[in-house]
Amino acid sequence: MRRRTKTAGIVFLLIAVLAVVMLIRTTRHGFSALDEPTAVEAFMARTMRRLSVPSDLRGRRNPLPVTPEILSEGRDHFADHCATCHGNDGKGQTAMGQKFYPRVPDMTSEDTQSQSDGELFATIENGIRLTAMPAFGNGTAESARGSWALVHFIRHLPAITEEELAAMEKMNHKPHAEWERLREEETFLSGEEGVAREAPPAASKSHH
Repeated sequence: MRRRTKTAGIVFLLIAVLAVVMLIRTTRHGFSALDEPTAVEAFMARTMRRLSVPSDLRGRRNPLPVTPEILSEGRDHFADHCATCHGNDGKGQTAMGQKFYPRVPDMTSEDTQSQSDGELFATIENGIRLTAMPAFGNGTAESARGSWALVHFIRHLPAITEEELAAMEKMNHKPHAEWERLREEETFLSGEEGVAREAPPAASKSHH
């Protein structure tokens, strides 16, 4: 009970400080997600990230072995579900990632890599409040396995190869219009009037 009260007090204090800072900024030029987060906001985001991790996960080690198959599974998930915001290389230098507030982090940086396996897992499964990071988990064993595989791949990001990046590009989500363009090109090159490739169904909201 004491721990919960202390945590609630810290969160309330951070929100109060942030509210004052944002009020001052708003009176000057209004809100914009294009602005760089203040030091107070960055501190609050990191604090919310830490507080969002359940105590039983903070020191948890990845239960999955590091195998080529697990890394491949994690890479495929990342390319299909995460790269739109984080980029295939995990550095967050994407059109969408740089429009978020706070910005999408560089997952190859020490700030991310120094987190425990359990912390990374919790972020993937539960998301982070007050940020653009959604909760992808659904409480199933399948979901947990996919998230642990992603944790291994995140650890691998600083050493990712050009060959892996090229393979990921083929798996990145493409808008329907892009699939239509590819289909028309293939049809033209094959000299056939039939459909060379069907556009995939709309991307599922399920993480795994």
